[in-house]
Amino acid sequence: MSQVRNQAQTIDKLSAASLATVEQEAQRKIKQRYWLVISLRVAILVLTLGGWELAARLQWIDPFFFSQPSLIVVQIYDWIVEGTSQGPLWTQVLVTLEETVLGFLIGSVAGVICGILLGRNKLLSDVFSIYIQVANSIPRVVLGSIFVIALGLGMASKVALAVVMVFFVVFGNAFQGVREADRYMIANAQILGASPRQVTMSVVIPSALSWILASLHVSFGFALVGAVVGEFLGSKQGIGLLISTAQGAFNASGVFAAMIVLAVVALAADYLLTTLEKRLLKWRPVAF
Repeated sequence: MSQVRNQAQTIDKLSAASLATVEQEAQRKIKQRYWLVISLRVAILVLTLGGWELAARLQWIDPFFFSQPSLIVVQIYDWIVEGTSQGPLWTQVLVTLEETVLGFLIGSVAGVICGILLGRNKLLSDVFSIYIQVANSIPRVVLGSIFVIALGLGMASKVALAVVMVFFVVFGNAFQGVREADRYMIANAQILGASPRQVTMSVVIPSALSWILASLHVSFGFALVGAVVGEFLGSKQGIGLLISTAQGAFNASGVFAAMIVLAVVALAADYLLTTLEKRLLKWRPVAF
């Protein structure tokens, strides 16, 4: 018996050692792939910007229309140090960001609530589906013009357009997520005596959470687009007005510089949403 026990202990030690070796190798490969991705991203960025700068300096492209990276950097530096024609750069960023966040929050909450209500109620879905399709087919630029006329040049018109941009994206995902909920789990909950509210809160919403959170990544970008388009159509401050002013002055560097500022804002927001998603979906298996 002692010999068998010793053999078993030896096998356990070998198994533990082999598992540790495999885990270390896996971690090493993960780190290698991470740095490979970072290196490739940096290389693509350097090649793109370097090629753009070279093409502009050699007059392969007209810098007046397409600008060049060095001029764009100078433009951003001037905005940071001296400010824009509308005021400090940070003020323009904060105005646009405030409009975007308000539109994103209102549109997301409304989209989630309406998506869950219509997804759980077949009658409401049949009644309102035609109106949602019609509203979703209206060009957003037209709505932006209407909002500017009705609500003025202030923040309200930009928030309204951002809300419209976000609502339909989140609503569609929430509605589909509710419809894709596991019917067997819903039936089991009902058999165990769960009320419709308990089924919705404990089964349907957690099932649709992945759909809803996936839509938030896209919808924040739409909210940003809605705010900028609203500012472009008519505003007193904001990055959209900055782009419109640069366009009116045929300042290509200013247009590209404003686009870069928007890209930085969008990337920062996406990072925050990704962090939130990871916290809310800890239970989900890691994707390979």
